[in-house]
Amino acid sequence: MHKPTHPRLHPAHARHVRGAMLIEVLVAILIFSIGVLALVGLQAQMTHAQSSAKSRADATYLANELIGVMWSDTTNLGSYDTCDGYARCSEWQAKVANSLPKGTGTIDVVNAATGEVTITVRWTSPSDGDHQYVTTTFIRAAG
Repeated sequence: MHKPTHPRLHPAHARHVRGAMLIEVLVAILIFSIGVLALVGLQAQMTHAQSSAKSRADATYLANELIGVMWSDTTNLGSYDTCDGYARCSEWQAKVANSLPKGTGTIDVVNAATGEVTITVRWTSPSDGDHQYVTTTFIRAAG
């Protein structure tokens, strides 16, 4: 029987093949690393967007919460304009300060007779800077 012979690589050719394989492995590692870095960057952007959205949602909730409180307290609507010494107003401002980064809330009772009220919630995000949410509504006593 005839024994098949395997062609042997010339030593110089074998080194070339091993060198090409090493380059392929290094390119694969480079491509994988770029993909991982892209995912890390995407995760950072998503986290930033999520925290910004949460702050906007909190500001909206706080303003709407105060509107609800004012609807239940229409006889004292004028007391919300200055907010000095009026417990409901002061409690809301403290809640804004605790809920948002550097948060402040202001209430402007434009016209107590018509019930026009403007509520402004401001906050400063460390990465985004200054933001504000402003809403205007009419709060009238039933009658």
